[in-house]
Amino acid sequence: MMARGSASPDVLGRVLLLQLIDDLVRGYRNNETWSLQVLNSTRVHILPTMNPDGFDASNTDCMYSQGRGNYNGIDLNRNFPDAFAGLRRQQQLDEEKREAEVRAVIGWLRSESFVLSANLHGGALVASYPYDSSNGGKELVGGASISPDDDVFIHLAKVYSHSHGSMHRGYHCGDSRPFQDGVTNGYQWYPLTGGMQDYNYVWAQCLELTLEISCCKFPPANQLPALWMENRKSLLAFIQQVHLGVKGRVFDGSGVPVQNAVVEVKGRSNMCPFRTDQHGEYYRLLLPGNYSFTVTYPGHKVLTETLNVPHGPDHYSAMKHDFMLRLIPTTTGRTQARPTNANHNQANITKGNPSTTCNYTIHLDSGGDVSRCTWTGLGVGLGLVAVLRSLIG
Repeated sequence: MMARGSASPDVLGRVLLLQLIDDLVRGYRNNETWSLQVLNSTRVHILPTMNPDGFDASNTDCMYSQGRGNYNGIDLNRNFPDAFAGLRRQQQLDEEKREAEVRAVIGWLRSESFVLSANLHGGALVASYPYDSSNGGKELVGGASISPDDDVFIHLAKVYSHSHGSMHRGYHCGDSRPFQDGVTNGYQWYPLTGGMQDYNYVWAQCLELTLEISCCKFPPANQLPALWMENRKSLLAFIQQVHLGVKGRVFDGSGVPVQNAVVEVKGRSNMCPFRTDQHGEYYRLLLPGNYSFTVTYPGHKVLTETLNVPHGPDHYSAMKHDFMLRLIPTTTGRTQARPTNANHNQANITKGNPSTTCNYTIHLDSGGDVSRCTWTGLGVGLGLVAVLRSLIG
C-alpha cells in the first residue's frame, strides 16, 4: 500500500503517517497479531511528506496556512498529467515539464506494482474518490464524475469514514457542506485538474483516495494523540482493503508469465486497460460477486472466464486465479512464435488507441515495469502494495 502526505500546508497527515510507521514496527516487534497480519501479507510504502518546501513554509494558522506551493510556488496536487486532457484530448503528458516532486512520484509508481493508495490532507473531514476531473462526457452523472470502479471507490471511502471516530457523521468544516456518510465524489465536491488520485487510477492502475482528515490544517500539539486515535483504526482498515478482489498471473502458450497482457472486467471499461506487470501479475480490486474477465495478448487466443470473487480482506488475501493462454495456430499448422517483450509492449500500446498513450513505459535493461500504485503490496509473488502519502495542502 502507498500512503503519501499532503501537498498543502497540512502537517497532521505527516504526523499521523510517522505515528503509523511507529505503530506497525512496534506491533511487529512485539509479535502482535494485528501487525503480523498486515505486514506479513502486505508491503506498505509510506511517504510522510511529499512537499517538504511547503511544510517548511507552513505556519500554525488552522485554516489558512501558507505552504500549499513548493519552492517554485507550484501546487503539486494540480501538477500531474490530467487524465481527461491527456487521453480524451490527445495531449502530450509532458512529464519532463512537471515539478521534480511530481516526477519523483511518477517514477515511484513505475517501480512498484501499486494497487491501493491514499493521500492525506487537511481543511475538511471527508474521504474523496475519483474522478476529480471531467470533460463533460458520459462519465458525468448527476453532478459527479463517475469512474468504472465507482462501487469499489465508494466502498473504500466508506471503510475509512465508518472506521473513523467521527468522519462518517458527515460533519462539515466552517462554510463547507456536510457529506453524507463522510464521503464524496471528488468532482461533485469541486472539480480540479492535474490531481494525483486521477493520475494514479488512470495511468498507474492504482485506486487512490484523498483523505481530508481534519478541519484544522495545523492542529495544536495537545490534540495530536486524540486525532491519532480517531484515524488509527481507519488507516489500518483501509490498508486491509488491498486484499479485495482477485490477483494472479497470466501465462502464455509456453507456460511463461507475460508482461502487458490486458486483463479486463466486463462492464469496467477503464481509460487505460489494466495490464500485467513485469512478473506477469495482475490485480483487480473488486467487491464480492461474479465477474467476466477477458484476457488478451498478441499471438494468443482471447480468453474469457467468469470468476466468483469472495471477500478477501478478512483473510488478508485476495482470491488467486491464474489465466492460461493458448497460442493461435498458424495456417501451416505451426504455432506462432511468442512475441518479444519489446514487440508485445508496442503492440499493446498502439492497439485500438494509436493516437494517444497510456504511459506504459518499460525499461527492459533496468527491469522497469508497467505503472501501478497501491497502499498494500507484495514484492516477489502475489502480494499487494499500498501507499500512504502526506501532501501538505
